[in-house]
Amino acid sequence: MYTGITRGVFPVTFVETHPGFTRFSVELSAELARDVHVGASVAIDGVCCTVVSHTATTLSFDAMQETRSLTTLGDLSVGRGVSVERSARHGDELGGHDVYGHVIGTGTVTCATAVGGQLDLTIQVPAAWMKYILYKGFIALDGSSLTVGQTRNDGTFDVHLIPETLRVTNFARKQVGDRVNVELDPRTVAIVDTVERVLADRLRDELRYPPDG
Repeated sequence: MYTGITRGVFPVTFVETHPGFTRFSVELSAELARDVHVGASVAIDGVCCTVVSHTATTLSFDAMQETRSLTTLGDLSVGRGVSVERSARHGDELGGHDVYGHVIGTGTVTCATAVGGQLDLTIQVPAAWMKYILYKGFIALDGSSLTVGQTRNDGTFDVHLIPETLRVTNFARKQVGDRVNVELDPRTVAIVDTVERVLADRLRDELRYPPDG
């Protein structure tokens, strides 16, 4: 599990594509790579990845075909910067919200507006996801825990990024047409799906057993 607080942007140093998977490596700082081990979970642009090998500061991962097709990891290239967060440890401060690295798919930047030191992004996603994306609710984009701004019926929503977030992520370099990895807030998904199921069951029962009179 992660907190959604990105620790910085780090370069991809190796990419090798194989049938069914891509192996890639990321060079971290010595501090961020400390005590890493094979099998550890690391969020790369919001995608939960497993360390398959490492040196002192370079971690290697495999992105399987399912991951490549659902996320931006299928577009990796040497020199590209990716957002990184190590998995949360017991006692860590939860500065964002519970993030699991289970990306549902990608959204597309449709508008980017700088306002002073702040950056406002409008993201387009499939309309079916919007029932889970609520004004002032949580969402994770490229692994960063963000608060949802305005939402619209056309499948777009806004996020407002402060200078500190821009400093440690790739968002400042996002342009219209760029994709971002999207993870919905799992608690919101669970609540919405549960309410829908209960209401559907109640309606089905009412149709099957209509009240007398």
